[in-house]
Amino acid sequence: MPPITNARVLFNTRPDGYPVPGETTVYDTSETIDLETDPLNGGFIVKVLVLSIDPYFRGRMKVRKSPYGLIVSVSFQIPYRLQSKTDWFDGFGVGVVLRSENAQVAVGKHVYCAVMPHQQYVVIPELGEYVRLIERHPGLPWSIYVGALGMPGQTAFCGWKAYSEAKPGEVTFVTTGAGEHLSISLVEWLVIQLAKADGTKVIASAGSEEKVEFMKSIGADVAFNYKTTDTREVLEKEGPIDIFWDNVGGDILDAAIENAATFGRFIECGSISGYNTGQTPLKNFSLMVGKCLHMHGFLVWPLLPKYEEEFYATLARSSRVGSSSDFVFLPREYSEERWEGLEKVGDAILAVQNGTSKAKAVVIVAEE
Repeated sequence: MPPITNARVLFNTRPDGYPVPGETTVYDTSETIDLETDPLNGGFIVKVLVLSIDPYFRGRMKVRKSPYGLIVSVSFQIPYRLQSKTDWFDGFGVGVVLRSENAQVAVGKHVYCAVMPHQQYVVIPELGEYVRLIERHPGLPWSIYVGALGMPGQTAFCGWKAYSEAKPGEVTFVTTGAGEHLSISLVEWLVIQLAKADGTKVIASAGSEEKVEFMKSIGADVAFNYKTTDTREVLEKEGPIDIFWDNVGGDILDAAIENAATFGRFIECGSISGYNTGQTPLKNFSLMVGKCLHMHGFLVWPLLPKYEEEFYATLARSSRVGSSSDFVFLPREYSEERWEGLEKVGDAILAVQNGTSKAKAVVIVAEE
């Protein structure tokens, strides 16, 4: 079999504001691969099927100089390298194994990879913390494994289970992140329902009336538009808050600290308000001492081994169409916004960052 094109996405320029398709990232078809003879060196070759497009990409595009002179990401992960031929543009993805020299990885099996290169075919050296074999549950598409059953769902489930310490009657405040379904993040979508399942009162904020109504429809007791309603006034009336799930940061985080109950728990999932426009300094940070607040910043990977079995048992069951579960974490309104083809990665990234994405953003690279 002659070599075939192995198209890929390269990180081309660091954006000052929102990423620009065709400039920030570029679609490249200069590389080829021989699926039958290219060396695997004990690894396995994967055909990439689906990629997740997530808000954290923006943080990896920005860099700063550390006190030691090192160039580091403003995010929690290693920054993307410009025009790199060895370090690819990556994210969460699912692929199918085409050829293998690894006894643990049979041809036809599927892998879930946290650092899946944005290209058509990938040689992966071994299984590990960021590369796992996965089995598809009956009736579910592979794309859901980079959404509700992937990193976003795992983030919500593991973060809530590990740090909320929720008790019936407490008050939870949830802020929405970047644009997924009705521009409410899948992470916060699940957190609202987890908070309700644990018997807490849920306050939720979003940036449009459409999103506010959607949050009410999935269980929020109080939902408001932070662009037209003063966050502090709402929290003063409906709080104090015991649990704060934060994916925004900035002034809303400041308001949450000001209106937190003693021994409140802050679960810091992200700070998208500053990804594209810069961070807002906190004014009320000193109140954390007097209120004995606990602030937990976290990444999902260290937590997943503890909660993975419970996560799949809960979410996979309730994700099935026609589920009769009394509490369905993924209602029928769950949807994905699909971009067909690797060349659409840049467009999908922009849609997630500027909030125009209307569902969980995924890029379908290929069918099996």
